Amino acid sequence: MSNLVKFKFYETALEANRDKQILAESNINSFIANEQLIQSDWLLSQAVGGIQLQVFEDDFENAEKILADYKENEKFALEVEHMIEHPKFDFVCPKCGSNHIYKDDRSTSFFGISLLSSDRYVCYYCENEFTH
Repeated sequence: MSNLVKFKFYETALEANRDKQILAESNINSFIANEQLIQSDWLLSQAVGGIQLQVFEDDFENAEKILADYKENEKFALEVEHMIEHPKFDFVCPKCGSNHIYKDDRSTSFFGISLLSSDRYVCYYCENEFTH
C-alpha cells in the first residue's frame, strides 16, 4: 500500500470536506488532517500548515484531475440570472451590466467574522471582481 501525502491545504474545514466528498464520489480515499486542532484553536493554523487534505501517493494525479474537472464544470453548472428583481445593491457590474452581484468578504473575514469593511464585489453572471 502507498503512503499518505499532503494533497491540498485549506483555510476552512468546509472547503476541505467538500473536496473530500468530491474525491469519495470518484472512489478516491482521502483524509483530513488538523481539522479538529484548528477548529479548537485557529491560531495554530499557521504553525501546523492549515487544514490538509491527504491522499495516497498512487491516487495523487487522479485526485488532481478529478478536482480540476469538477471546478471547471462547476463554473457552468449553475444557470445564473443576468438581471434579478429587487437586487441587494443599487449598482451593476461594470463589465456586463448585471445587477446580480454580491459583496466579497473573503479577504476581510476570518472564520466568518468580519474584520474590515470590504468594497470588493463579484458578479454572479460573469464572475467579474470589482470595487465600488
